[in-house]
Amino acid sequence: KTVFDKTGVKPQTEWDMRKVFDDKEINAVSFAIPNHWHALSAVWAIQAGKHVSVEKPCCHTFHEGRVLAEAARKSGKVVQDGAEQRSNPCARSAVEFLSEGRLGEVYMAKGICYKWRDTIGRFPDGYRDPYTKEYVSKVDYDLWLGPAPVRPFNVNRFHYNWHWHWDYGNGDMGNQGVHEMDVARWGLGVKLPVKITATGGHFMFDDAQETPNTLMALFEFPNPAAGGDKKKILEFETRHWMTNPEGDHLGLEDTRTNTYMTSSENVIGNIFYGSKGYMQKDVNHWQTFMGRERTRGESGSGLGNHYRNFIDAIRAGDPEMLTAPIEEGFYSCALVHLANISYRLGRSLEFDPQAMKFVNDQEADRMLTKEYRKPFVLPEIK
Repeated sequence: KTVFDKTGVKPQTEWDMRKVFDDKEINAVSFAIPNHWHALSAVWAIQAGKHVSVEKPCCHTFHEGRVLAEAARKSGKVVQDGAEQRSNPCARSAVEFLSEGRLGEVYMAKGICYKWRDTIGRFPDGYRDPYTKEYVSKVDYDLWLGPAPVRPFNVNRFHYNWHWHWDYGNGDMGNQGVHEMDVARWGLGVKLPVKITATGGHFMFDDAQETPNTLMALFEFPNPAAGGDKKKILEFETRHWMTNPEGDHLGLEDTRTNTYMTSSENVIGNIFYGSKGYMQKDVNHWQTFMGRERTRGESGSGLGNHYRNFIDAIRAGDPEMLTAPIEEGFYSCALVHLANISYRLGRSLEFDPQAMKFVNDQEADRMLTKEYRKPFVLPEIK
C-alpha cells in the first residue's frame, strides 16, 4: 500500500530535486533514478546537508565514484550504497564463513547474471504514436537528460531501456550484475584490481542496444599471502536469452515459486572456490560443497531490510552502522567501469590501485570520467 493508503496523508511531489535539497525540513533523500544522475544528485544532496541512500550503481563513471565517496567521508553524513544484499543475513554469514578460512584459501569468485532479455527493437527519434507524445508531455525531458548530452527523445533511450545506452546506463553488468560483483568482491576480500580483461558482444538481435548482452570479465588482484601464484581472480559473466544454469544453482531453491532475482528463466548469484571446497550462493541461500566428494556442508540463508539499516544509522547519527557504506559501493562499481572500458577498447588493461589510473594508458584514463552538460556538472570536493 502507498503512504496515502496507510496514513491518509498525501505525499508532496516536486519535479526538480534541487528544490528538495533546499528544503531545510528534509533530513534524508533516497535516489532511484537513471545511472547518469546517481553520483551528481547524491553529491548535491550531501552538500545540502542531507543523508543519502543511492541505488546501485552509485556512480556512472569511475571518477564519479571517487568524488561521491570523498564527499561522504568529509561530510560525516550517512551515505548508503544500494548493495542491499549486504544487509541480508544470507550474504553476511556467507562472507563470515569465507573470511574465517572455513572454505580454505579462497582463490577465485564468480558473479553470475543470466537474465532473459528480449530485443528492444529500433524506433525513430520523436514520438512514435499519440500515446507516447502525451506520456512524455508530462516529463521534463531536459531535466531527465541532466548531465547527459542533448539528444532527441527516443522511446528506446527512455524508461528502462536507457540501461542499454552508454550515455545513461552501464549495461547489465551495471544493472543487475553489480549486486553479484559486490558479493564476489566482498567474499574475496579485495578492493581494486591490477589487471582487467573483458570480452563479449551484443548478439542475436539487430536493434538499438549499445551495451553488450553477453559479457565475460576477468579481474586479477594481488594476494601476497597465497600459495602458488600470488593473486586472486574474480570472474563475472552476464548472458541473455538462451542459456543454461550454472552448476547446481537451480538446486538451491525451487525456482518455480521463487521469483525474486532467481527464477526458472533467470539465474543470479555467486560461486566461491576454495582449497577445501566451493560455495554457491543466490540472494537468500548459500550452500557449501566440501572436499573431492563435494559433500554438502554448511549453509545459510535469510533476507534483511536495507532501508531499515539506513534509517537506524541516521537516528543513531553513526555512519559506521551502515552495512553498505558508499566507499564499498564505489569499489564494486569501479569493477563495472573498468571492465566496460576494457570491453569498449577491445583489450586487456593494467591498473594501478594506488594512483587510481591505468598504467601508461592515456586513452583508457580518459574513459574514467565523462563530459557534463552545464549546469549539471559534478563538483570537485576540496
